Amino acid sequence: MKFSSAHSKRVCALACLLSLQGATTAALAVQPSGELTLAQAIQAAISRNPDLQASSYELKAADARIAQARVRPNPEASLEIDGIAGRGVAASPDERQATLSLSQVLELGDKRGRRVAVADSDRDLAGVEQQARQLDVLAEVTRRFIDVVAAQERVTLARETSGLTEQTAKAIAARVAAARTPRAELSRAQIAVTRAHADERQAESMLRGATRSLVAMWGETRLEPESARADLLTLEPLDSFEALLERMARNPELLRFASQARLRDAEVRLAQSQARPNLTVGVGVRRFQATGDVGLAASFSMALPLFDRNQGAIAEAQVRRRQTQAQEQATRIRLQAELFALYQQLLSSRELLSTLQDEALPQARAALDQTQVGYERGRFSYLELGVAQQELVSLRAAAIDTAADYHRLTTEIERLTAEPIVSQPTTPELP
Repeated sequence: MKFSSAHSKRVCALACLLSLQGATTAALAVQPSGELTLAQAIQAAISRNPDLQASSYELKAADARIAQARVRPNPEASLEIDGIAGRGVAASPDERQATLSLSQVLELGDKRGRRVAVADSDRDLAGVEQQARQLDVLAEVTRRFIDVVAAQERVTLARETSGLTEQTAKAIAARVAAARTPRAELSRAQIAVTRAHADERQAESMLRGATRSLVAMWGETRLEPESARADLLTLEPLDSFEALLERMARNPELLRFASQARLRDAEVRLAQSQARPNLTVGVGVRRFQATGDVGLAASFSMALPLFDRNQGAIAEAQVRRRQTQAQEQATRIRLQAELFALYQQLLSSRELLSTLQDEALPQARAALDQTQVGYERGRFSYLELGVAQQELVSLRAAAIDTAADYHRLTTEIERLTAEPIVSQPTTPELP
């Protein structure tokens, strides 16, 4: 399908579209109407898709976690009074002492810096996951756009089929009136007209459903736009599988693991730093009730890491890091297999569509023309004419379905590679 220039550029535009700030600040009142292009559909979905708008809050939450990670521990104020509710000498007011002190926890082992590093890595991971969600939205918009274009082609085919059956029925009615054709053939022709009209109504209903599904991607419920502009039957050259495999490294699903690995490494370093105890220092003023004298008091405290050296948390963080590495390898193998399967299906669909366009459809068109001439000369029956018409209609429908499948496969591969898989276009024509 040739989506003007939008199809070949839709994933190239990810460099700017996958920036959440670019998507949210560009949230214009995009409401496509009339004839729709894929570029307009993508713009509307990026700026107004409800799922993307909801998921954008995750990045704001990650920013808040970074801000919290930068915060230092609060100082602590304390007041200590000795000699309250004592006995004997200790009960004398003159023996009382009051100490007002201020203490501060000093984080050792660069805990604050490593805590911020974990929050930053978590923010990067959230950004990559947001990119993956945006890429999924772009792919889904493209799939639904393809459905709309294919539905439009089916409506066009159904209307042309209705016109063909009506024209044939009129010609048969004239032949029946001239007593050149049995009335039974007119009945069969009228049945074909009825069936064609029913197929036309069904195709129109499917188009409305596909359109409604498409506009829902940007939060609309009205059946707009009226039509989608694209050339379903135009194919473009494919890159090699090896080139696509190389591009797959930029898939957000794999980039997620790179960000996750950095997060796990930061968590390991944080857990190791937390094994070192913090130092609490304090300074205060002590007043002696008996003399009224005032003196300074200082305090230092630190936990003794005899039993808890955070060894469990360190071990867990190291295990999580190895788990991420194993998951990345498994995902890479799965995506490579998925890409290979999709590419093989794409080649098969391309070959089938080429066969339909270059061989089957011209042959069916020629057969119909020959049968039409033979029927007019009395060499063929209406049954044979109807079969020839149905064969052409069936092959055209198969071409539409195959082309739609081809572009859906293209969309899936582009989602995996995060880049277009086509280069310079060619424009074969449907007979």
